[in-house]
Amino acid sequence: MPAGHGLRSRTRDLFARGFRKKGYIPLTTYLRTYKVGEHVDVKVNGAVHKGMPHKFYHGRTGRVWNVTKRAIGVEINKQVGNRIIKKRIHVRVEHVQPSRCAEEFRLRIAKNDQLKAEAKARGEVISTKRQPLGPKPGFMVEGTTIETVTPIPYDVVNDLKGGY
Repeated sequence: MPAGHGLRSRTRDLFARGFRKKGYIPLTTYLRTYKVGEHVDVKVNGAVHKGMPHKFYHGRTGRVWNVTKRAIGVEINKQVGNRIIKKRIHVRVEHVQPSRCAEEFRLRIAKNDQLKAEAKARGEVISTKRQPLGPKPGFMVEGTTIETVTPIPYDVVNDLKGGY
């Protein structure tokens, strides 16, 4: 029999629940609120068949563009041939979780705002732009002696006899 090309083909391990993660779905999944514009990760929960996205979207990150009663609309980039298309899909909340992709960015904004406030209190103007590290500083090597190494001339006759 040839391999099938169905909607859920080759998802035996992909949609399987994790180790010690089987059983009931925590209530947090249903009580969490999503706002339009937030980043979310699509992570399929194999126990819930309703509102399940296609396997292509599993593990992808997108932005919320619509919120309904039991599902949320997620906009995900998909490469098709030589172009990237923004795909809008509706996924049930069981198959979605908040993304941490912008977490570092938000922390950096908070830190920069704090630095700016401190600088303003001192009466200074600072730049909060990230700067590349640049080259390492140079140094002088001390306490070494120069040793000249000369090669031993190659002797064909001794080499055939088995060395020196």
